[in-house]
Amino acid sequence: MRIKLNWDGVGIVTSVACAIHCGLLPVILPVLPLFGVNIVHNSFFEWGMILLAFVVGIFSLYHGFIRHHHSYKPVVVFVFGFGFLISKQFFLLHDKILLLLAVIFIISAHLYNYKMCKKNTCHSPHHKH
Repeated sequence: MRIKLNWDGVGIVTSVACAIHCGLLPVILPVLPLFGVNIVHNSFFEWGMILLAFVVGIFSLYHGFIRHHHSYKPVVVFVFGFGFLISKQFFLLHDKILLLLAVIFIISAHLYNYKMCKKNTCHSPHHKH
């Protein structure tokens, strides 16, 4: 039995988890050291999450492009979102607004890709819609 994974769903969940992580961190921050956890300003963790978002996003969008809709629109939306996500790492005074924009654009790209994949169900990589 083969399990089919919805990569757009994984991308949306990953983006929401990242936003929750960044939103709740200030609330739970005071108790983290009691448990020996240091994820505040941990660049390895932050860049790891960014890499995860990139890998999931590219895989999902590539699959949608090749197998279903052949449109660059979801990729363009994703690139804008990913640009905001990277910018958040360098413009720390504006990191919350940049994160919000990143999550909105990345989730929008996944939703757009998902809708386009459902609309165009051709699975041939050579067939143009």
